Amino acid sequence: MEPQSSSTTGLMIINLFLFFLFTSATVNSGSNLPKCDIDLLEFPLNLEYFEAEYFSFGSMGMGLDTIQPDLTAGGPPPVGAKKANLSSLVNDIITQFAYQEVGHLRAIKKMVEGFPRPLLNLSEESFATVMNDACGEDLSPPFDPYANDINYLISCYVIPYVGLTGYVGANPKLQSPLSRKLVAGLLGVESGQDAVIRSLLYERAKEKVSPYEMTVAEFTGKISGLRNKLGKNGVKDEGLVVSRDEGAEKKIEGNVLAGDEDSLAYGRTPREILRIVYGSGAEHVPGGFYPNGGDGAIAKGYLKRGR
Repeated sequence: MEPQSSSTTGLMIINLFLFFLFTSATVNSGSNLPKCDIDLLEFPLNLEYFEAEYFSFGSMGMGLDTIQPDLTAGGPPPVGAKKANLSSLVNDIITQFAYQEVGHLRAIKKMVEGFPRPLLNLSEESFATVMNDACGEDLSPPFDPYANDINYLISCYVIPYVGLTGYVGANPKLQSPLSRKLVAGLLGVESGQDAVIRSLLYERAKEKVSPYEMTVAEFTGKISGLRNKLGKNGVKDEGLVVSRDEGAEKKIEGNVLAGDEDSLAYGRTPREILRIVYGSGAEHVPGGFYPNGGDGAIAKGYLKRGR
């Protein structure tokens, strides 16, 4: 038998390389991730499920069970979610957000196994409780997040930004470049969504939110104040208008984007996030938007410690 030519051998090596490159790219990336990365990538699913359902129902009157049922993994449907009374512009924007969140869920679940959709309470009553807590009084009539553009956008101010700070907080703790790449991609779009929401609200910052005697800016300030209080780790949240000392370079009161003294995004830990989204100020006491608590190793770990 004649020896193989150098060109044939080279071709075989190239084909073998391409084979291994292809197969390694198609294997579930999560199988090779450190345990801490898996836990930190799973945790945001709690917030991504919230955003996907709230944006989908608010803009289209339907949720993941209709749009992408396989992503729910059989988890219970959200309570109280419904179509909001939105203008065509805002409805279009929120619809875009909804489909973006579907993509986020899929992207995370490509990397890690994840968990079924947790029980979410997206009812008017749930949001009304948050607004009462933020304002320090029972609003009359109760705040209805589905009533109109302004109410819905203010309600969108409540949770999505919390997820953004979670990605900022998680990024330096991740060990794998694949994990950091995923979080960077998620953070880019989540921060964009937050910027759009804040911009739409900032445009009407001085308007009174009917029928209450508070402006849009005052509502955002009170919500940010509540999140700082529940998070129990200093100021990591700012409303649309702040004192000049808190503004960018201490030179301006407008605050269309929140940031620290160097205008860098704030980061939060999973513990802080759970304290906020549960509305209890305690990572081991579920409630609020998550009646049974969150899922995944991190959230379940805190729940077990509270028993």
